[in-house]
Amino acid sequence: MAQEATMFVWEGTDRNGARNKGELSSRSESTVRAELRRQGIKPIKVKKKPKSLFSPAKKKILTKDIAVFSRQLATMMSAGVPLVQAFEIVGRGHENLSMQDLILGIKADVEGGSTLAEALAKHPLYFDELFCSLVHAGEQAGVLETLLHKIAEYKEKTESLKAKIKKALTYPIAVMVVACVVTAILLIFVVPTFEELFEGFGADLPAFTKMVIDLSRFMQDTWYGILGVLVAVFFGFREAMRRSKGFNHFLHKAMLKIPAIGAIIHKAAISRFARTLSTMSAAGVPLVEALSSVSGATGNIVYGEAVLKMREDVATGQQLQQSMRQASLFPNMVVQMVAIGEESGSMDSMLEKVADFYEEEVDNAVDNMSSLLEPMIMGFLGVVVGGLVVAMYLPIFKLGAVV
Repeated sequence: MAQEATMFVWEGTDRNGARNKGELSSRSESTVRAELRRQGIKPIKVKKKPKSLFSPAKKKILTKDIAVFSRQLATMMSAGVPLVQAFEIVGRGHENLSMQDLILGIKADVEGGSTLAEALAKHPLYFDELFCSLVHAGEQAGVLETLLHKIAEYKEKTESLKAKIKKALTYPIAVMVVACVVTAILLIFVVPTFEELFEGFGADLPAFTKMVIDLSRFMQDTWYGILGVLVAVFFGFREAMRRSKGFNHFLHKAMLKIPAIGAIIHKAAISRFARTLSTMSAAGVPLVEALSSVSGATGNIVYGEAVLKMREDVATGQQLQQSMRQASLFPNMVVQMVAIGEESGSMDSMLEKVADFYEEEVDNAVDNMSSLLEPMIMGFLGVVVGGLVVAMYLPIFKLGAVV
């Protein structure tokens, strides 16, 4: 991996012997000295800029940071700012030091003679094949500014879609986890207090209360074992997702069949497929080459494998609409829109309409699911927590009735 750019402070004399000093971002001290000599400055002292005690810590680079960077770069170029200067402005102004290092490192590569696509390709963790392919197409056709705007729009749309999917999946899971934690706390710490109180009653407890007390004793005796199993399952699940292609395929296929959530994932995958292929088609990327990048952008392995199969079919001369129909994953409306695009030569605009439609469908589906889940989750919480409370107060009510 390429070394990250570092900020250096320097002192030197110019051609007239006047003493100057300043700052320069580069990969090493030797390249700073070489750059200063190129500018006619004789370096006297070059050292890394010391970090301030209160300087912000480096943060992880998020996908939304790349989306914002794409928009900033496109806007700068639209304003007529040269590419290298645009990198300098955007890089220096970024609050995230990791992102700043990334941008200034790309700037150094471009200054060193690399194309923008080549410089971006050195950082595959942040700039995927799709991003680099579109930038390369823009540089080759002399429409880099236009393609950067399309990339920025694509990134913003996909980030918005990811946020909606995340909301749909995490909200019910988070609430259920909180419910389980609250229930465990009540059983382990609260119910035993009531049990001690009940021992002095000298009367039989209601069956429901006995059941809750037995459950509480079980939790007190085995909570560490249960917690250990849950932690092991969590880390085992995560490692299986990282290492096992078969497990991932099973998981992605299973998620498509989950009621309500599966429909959202289907629509999101179709939207990503259409948005990505539309963007690459508008950039003039050949269909076979574009489908390679599209397969990784669908967000679902089942759809990704289907797109790769479609790529093979198209490479042998088959129309895209026919291959999509054979995949049995795309609704008839989507296939018809692609057929119209192929016949009229307006594939990008047809696919953009499909993407817009399914993004709105995802948005509506998430809102509808949230509206349905909220009362169900509140009811579940009421039954679980309320049931525990009722079980603890039943003996007290019974005692009061006797008295």
